[in-house]
Amino acid sequence: MIRDERIPSDELQRIDEEIRSNWPTGADVDFEEAIEYHESLPEHKRFADVLESADKPLLQPRAGVPRLDDQIELLEYLHQEGQADLLPTTIDSYTRDNEYEKAQQGLEKARETGDDTLNGFPAVNHGVEGCRKLIDAIDAPIEVRHGTPDARLLAAITFAGGFQSFEGGPISYNIPYTKRHGLEETIKRWQFVDRLAGAYTERGIRINREPFGPLTGTLVPPSIAIAIMLVEGKLAATQGVRSLTLGYGQVGNVVQDVAALNALKKLGNEYLPDEVVVTTVFHEWMGGFPPDEARANGVISLGGMTAAIAQPDKVITKSPQEFQGVPTKEANASGLRTTRQVIDMAIEQKIDIDGIAEEQDLIERETRCLMDTIFEHGDGDVVQGTLKAFDSGALDVPFAPSDSAKGAVLPARDDDGRVRIFEWADLAMDDDIKEIHKARLSQRATTEGRDQSFRMVADDVDAISDGKLIGRPQGDV
Repeated sequence: MIRDERIPSDELQRIDEEIRSNWPTGADVDFEEAIEYHESLPEHKRFADVLESADKPLLQPRAGVPRLDDQIELLEYLHQEGQADLLPTTIDSYTRDNEYEKAQQGLEKARETGDDTLNGFPAVNHGVEGCRKLIDAIDAPIEVRHGTPDARLLAAITFAGGFQSFEGGPISYNIPYTKRHGLEETIKRWQFVDRLAGAYTERGIRINREPFGPLTGTLVPPSIAIAIMLVEGKLAATQGVRSLTLGYGQVGNVVQDVAALNALKKLGNEYLPDEVVVTTVFHEWMGGFPPDEARANGVISLGGMTAAIAQPDKVITKSPQEFQGVPTKEANASGLRTTRQVIDMAIEQKIDIDGIAEEQDLIERETRCLMDTIFEHGDGDVVQGTLKAFDSGALDVPFAPSDSAKGAVLPARDDDGRVRIFEWADLAMDDDIKEIHKARLSQRATTEGRDQSFRMVADDVDAISDGKLIGRPQGDV
């Protein structure tokens, strides 16, 4: 039975040798030699140090193309023209599914044609040498961003290749991403990723780990997202991770988003061990974007204003071409500059908004209910508690494709546009909290002259892409 226990050194070595045999580039990983390479990197490329010492929100986009030279060119452009503080390497979808042969075929075709035949950078196929060429070429810290349920080989190669930050986690890269992997399976595999990061950390190379906060990216109630961040943070800390960046995805109501980011930081420091340095990352809107680039810039600007008020340590930016799919490098840089302009104008102002403290208190109460039920389900063990809570529906994520979650909880916006829970199913929550949500959704129904129903949920999912925040019926104020 899997538990929240540190992987022993001999077991770590056994798994490492096994997974590195899955693809030829795994043979080039040498832990001791990798430590020497990391030690040779200048301070301004050390991800955790740069992030944790920043005095204002740092900006980071998403970006990944298959060929090494093109990836270097793309990141240099985003660093110089977009003024990105931190840079990504987004991994291709074949690698995310551990289909390295298909990734190799795509990479070879890209090299032959010059086309982007993959939707990201196949780091496993580029191997340690290719990763180090990228790290050496770019004068800023770089993070691995992916979406991989089984990220063990990717972690082994990219850590050895010089990357010092790695996104994802066993819940946040399972529930929103896959139907093929069970939650117990992904927790076990991510224990290896975190233990490997912990092994580097113990040698003085602090690998930053960043659980994926937006989850399904669609009206996720803040307390659910925060609880899962705390669980993934605790699991990583058990394995020796000491730099954790907890994530949160924008829901669009400024009061609720600021309150949620405040709660995330506070609860992260409360629930995680003292030796862990907790930072936060705010993801600009992850749902559908308006097709009009001018309106899309409005969505991005709202994210920038929210970040200026809440001041997370990092912001993951979006581009005005989100509706179209993968943006051009120019559009990606434009999203960075738009966000930076708003933050730089607003961050020196004292902006007081009524209701933030009250909303933060509600989010914290809800999160504690979820954490309490996880501890109860597992008799104190976070792994067992998480598995049993998801199995019973006491912990759930809306709109989840994974069979490991019930997906029975349904959110809707209240009359102010804050995300509330319309259908609780078996989610563990105190009755008085449920009454607060019910009353606020009832107020919206009265305003709109309709009954509370699933129609509200569906209308809200499309609202921002339609140029609004709340999915009001057509013709109503």
